[in-house]
Amino acid sequence: MTPKLVIFDCDGVLVDTERLTNRTLAALLTDCGFQITGEDCQKRFMGRTLEAVQEIVERELGRKLPSDWLEKLRARDIESFKAGVTQIPGVADVMDLLDERGIPYCVGSSGKYEKMHSTLGSAGLLPRLKDRLYSSQDCERGKPAPDVFLLAAKSMGHRPEDCVVIEDSLPGVKAARAAGMRVFAYVDDPVCDRDALKTAGAILIERMDQLPGLLFGEA
Repeated sequence: MTPKLVIFDCDGVLVDTERLTNRTLAALLTDCGFQITGEDCQKRFMGRTLEAVQEIVERELGRKLPSDWLEKLRARDIESFKAGVTQIPGVADVMDLLDERGIPYCVGSSGKYEKMHSTLGSAGLLPRLKDRLYSSQDCERGKPAPDVFLLAAKSMGHRPEDCVVIEDSLPGVKAARAAGMRVFAYVDDPVCDRDALKTAGAILIERMDQLPGLLFGEA
């Protein structure tokens, strides 16, 4: 079935930021007394909102994180993005093909709008996406709840069952399936748990150039 709307996650699907942001997160959490590496941050927290990460860390620490930790993290992230953020290889070609075929697309992310504007802007993708960004900050619940994908579908004027999601995280795949949407998981990153993503209901892709054939039944 050809989708009527394609919803892209942002980090790790449109822009190559997962390793960078998780190194920054790990450094700040370690400063706060929660010892963790960037790779372990990515494995544990990829796809979740920072508020959800805070709940997990505070529960395990048995105490609150500093009141300004989120502010510090977001400031460090924005500063790190100034050095340049690259597009995921092939994703612009996918969007070009969707444009040619008249299939709309948008973004459904756990990230805040400020972060999306920064990363997508640095990668040169913001002009084609800036009016089609949807964030969990506008939702009651973050991924793995389906809220942001349902918001995106409703805002773009499509039924959930007519949408396809492109994700890279387990919470994101679970959110898409909970929304009643087909989901493809981009698994180029070696940290991805392929078995868990497949078990959760995703079709795995290792390269973005595989996606058009799967979307349009031409593989």
